[in-house]
Amino acid sequence: MAFLDLVSGQSLNIPQTSRNFSRVMTLPEIISDCNLIGDGNSDSTSSVCHGRIIIVANMLPLYAQRDSKTATWHFGLDEDSLLLQMKDGFPPETDVIFVGSLKVEIEANEQDAIAQRLLEDFKCLPTFLPHDIQENFYHGFCKQQLWPLFHYMLPMFLDHGDRFDRNLWLAYVSANYIFSHKIMEIVNFESDFIWVHDYHLFVLPTILRKRYNRVKLGFFLHSPFPSSEIYRTLPVRDEILRGILNCDLIGFHTFDYARHFLSCCSRILGLDYESKRGHIELGYAGRTVYIKILPVGIHLGRLKTVLNLPSTHNKIKEIKKQFLGRKLILGVDDMDIFKGISLKFLAFEQLLQQQQALRGKLVLVQIVNPARSSGRDVEEAKEETYSTARRINEIYGSPAYEPVVLIDRPVARYEKTAYYSMAECCIVNAVRDGMNLVPYKYIVCRQGSSHMDEATGIEMDSPPTSMLVVSEFVGCSPSLSGAIRVNPWDFDSVAEAMNLAISMPDLEKQLRHEKHYRYVSSHDVAYWARSFMQDLERACQDHYDKQCWELGFGLNFRVLSLSPGFRKLHSDNVVSAYKRTSTRAIFLDYDGTLVPLSSMVRSPSSEVVTILNALCDDPKNTVFIVSGRGRGSLNDWLAPCEKLGLAAEHGYFIRWDKTSDWESLSADLEWKDIVEPIMKLYTEATDGSYMEIKESALVWQHRDADPDFGSCQSKELLDHLENVLANEPAVVQRGKYIVEVKPQGVTKGLLARKVLALMVKNGKLPDFVMCIGDDRSDEDMFESILSSVSSLYLAAAPEIFPCTVGQKPSWAKYYVDDAADVVRLLRHLATASSPNPRA
Repeated sequence: MAFLDLVSGQSLNIPQTSRNFSRVMTLPEIISDCNLIGDGNSDSTSSVCHGRIIIVANMLPLYAQRDSKTATWHFGLDEDSLLLQMKDGFPPETDVIFVGSLKVEIEANEQDAIAQRLLEDFKCLPTFLPHDIQENFYHGFCKQQLWPLFHYMLPMFLDHGDRFDRNLWLAYVSANYIFSHKIMEIVNFESDFIWVHDYHLFVLPTILRKRYNRVKLGFFLHSPFPSSEIYRTLPVRDEILRGILNCDLIGFHTFDYARHFLSCCSRILGLDYESKRGHIELGYAGRTVYIKILPVGIHLGRLKTVLNLPSTHNKIKEIKKQFLGRKLILGVDDMDIFKGISLKFLAFEQLLQQQQALRGKLVLVQIVNPARSSGRDVEEAKEETYSTARRINEIYGSPAYEPVVLIDRPVARYEKTAYYSMAECCIVNAVRDGMNLVPYKYIVCRQGSSHMDEATGIEMDSPPTSMLVVSEFVGCSPSLSGAIRVNPWDFDSVAEAMNLAISMPDLEKQLRHEKHYRYVSSHDVAYWARSFMQDLERACQDHYDKQCWELGFGLNFRVLSLSPGFRKLHSDNVVSAYKRTSTRAIFLDYDGTLVPLSSMVRSPSSEVVTILNALCDDPKNTVFIVSGRGRGSLNDWLAPCEKLGLAAEHGYFIRWDKTSDWESLSADLEWKDIVEPIMKLYTEATDGSYMEIKESALVWQHRDADPDFGSCQSKELLDHLENVLANEPAVVQRGKYIVEVKPQGVTKGLLARKVLALMVKNGKLPDFVMCIGDDRSDEDMFESILSSVSSLYLAAAPEIFPCTVGQKPSWAKYYVDDAADVVRLLRHLATASSPNPRA
């Protein structure tokens, strides 16, 4: 199977839906209005209340069982499924549809009938992945490659995890394509919201965004996101990052996970992010992708219902009798290598060894959920768990006392609830876990209910208490501020934490419990789902205010989304206006505009010099290079351009041509003596940074420093300088990879306004103004040119072309892609110029 065919969807023999979907024009490098098909109303926006919510996950919230006698299938809703519980967060009238796989295999001849039945009865649409794709997709790429990597486990050796296998990756992409086609069978792209869950479907957003550019798309990752040092080892790292970024809203359980994701976007894709009004925003191809940090909650109603069951009450009485006079510490974990069960046992063994008084009085009950995957790692973890438990029981146990009670069998909900209710302390000791809701369930069960207290004989006037020992590497840890946080690898600290938890005064336990219960009861699963959907609706509200163009092929596909008035500057339009005008002003930035930022050679190429000379030789033109560079550098690099105007250091120095003298503004520069030693200090502390000393300004550059450290240092330097220069006539500005201090009132915009005003004063009324630049300092120039036109009292409105380099929010009305585009555009203008030299 060819990978290029696969990512274009051509190699999958999947029936295409006959629905007539909305499309946009995708001609490369041509700007045109979006051509929407459908209801034809491109201005209409939709609300979460009017559209359906399509929840997409690996598994449907269903259980399935086949009658062995009649061979008929019986299905039912899984009330414990997070996906199903999310519905409580939506308005009652909201139509919710689930898309995912079943936990059982269905014969091909039964699939159509069952799909129709599940959609009608349960609002569930099954994907029915072929067996080989399912195996390679889920048990292969997801569980053997993504899951270990996202839990910080690298396949350094052949017996330490599976190496990257491209065939498994192809199966992963194939599965995501099948999911996408199932969604397309039911979706109304104009109004529906699609919420994709977890690492099984990383590339699904790219496929859906390619199918309809304005799809309303959210994604929530339920696992950890690793640091960039780990993630960057993944061969398909770009495709997965771009897949996630094709969503409008991306959710994480903790800030750590979001921070690692943003760091990967910065280091791998070169993307910047910022925090604005409480939201983290990331710019991606003109689109704003929002980052949401909110841990998932539990369904209190479901848990309280189980609490009040007679079977739960009977089990509580049984546990009280079985462990009479002893304190219980409870652990509930899946059997896998990341849950740290054996580490927990070793810490408990340490506690019994150090605190002899606890022997016979303290029991660790460990409930082991079935493993979600299989393999040698799981078997080894299981063997170590059992051997450690046996050793502890042999050394510290007796016929009447078993220190470690290991329950490795299917445990009913009521039984787990009973153990939660009776445990003095709950410990979650995972070495890495996405969220883990065990502590939340424990807190609610310890809160109990009046009905349960009455049925089990618990004193109703005694306030509830609970104690938690939680690994600092678990997603729920930041939200449980009253828990005792531990490093699971440090046996001594974990043993000490367990001892502290059971010996803490009741009042302290009560206060910690009350704090936790307030949080858990107010941040339940309904709150989580409601909050995410509200933010998703907010993130999608401007979809129809922008125009869309498609960029990239296959899984590198992305949508360029820009405001309708912001469009690419084409040479035909500019040349046409250029030819019919007679008094032209052209302002050009230097770095990043005429010379690429990536180039080590900062002097202009011979072609650029030739083009500039041709433009300057036209008597109708006034051409200026407006740069932040010093006048010495500009004078040397542009010496062959004798008729070219130069504005150095953002306009502090100006020279009309090579025969003119440099003019300068008058300014107090004594503040430089304050700034220079501070910048030197930051330069010494930041590897890869350097300081540029100009005549009127000082610049700290960190382009070659570590991206995260350089950005952090630049923010700190900005704050530092703003404080010390509060009463000085200087301005501190932070730009792309720089922090600059310059005199007040010195901007490129002021320079442009000055040149235009002098042209008018000399009777040369400009009828063509073009300004091209690439960074924040050029925004002053764009804004100034647009505002100066009305203040100069020109007889007729001139042709104005403010243009930024790169697609990004800007005061400019136009953009070009890069410095090569700028040179190409100027070449066309030079060709159109008059051959006669300037008088």
